[in-house]
Amino acid sequence: MPRTAFTPVIRAARPLTDIEFCAWVGQAASGDWLEYHRGFLGIDAMPGMSTLPDRDRQRLAALASAAFRACEAGLVHLVQERLGPDRFAYLAIARPKPRATPIPLERLLEEPEAA
Repeated sequence: MPRTAFTPVIRAARPLTDIEFCAWVGQAASGDWLEYHRGFLGIDAMPGMSTLPDRDRQRLAALASAAFRACEAGLVHLVQERLGPDRFAYLAIARPKPRATPIPLERLLEEPEAA
């Protein structure tokens, strides 16, 4: 994937938490990239298969869940970059922030549940 000066890649110096990921999503500009995991996420987050200590595996599972929810909400694209056999860089790419759509006053007056 070509990277430009307009799409900085941020690689965490230490493993991220789900809260830190969500904070990044909240402040990221459209096109910013974040590498949130390096390894094999499906194995690394799975109980009984991961070689990570249980606390780290649980942190990673929460992080993966937060990334998936952000993707489902349309806030990020999730991509993988293959680094080698069974090794990937997991990237979140910030999408443009959704604009809040104001509810017209007439609709609020007609439909109280719209508020």
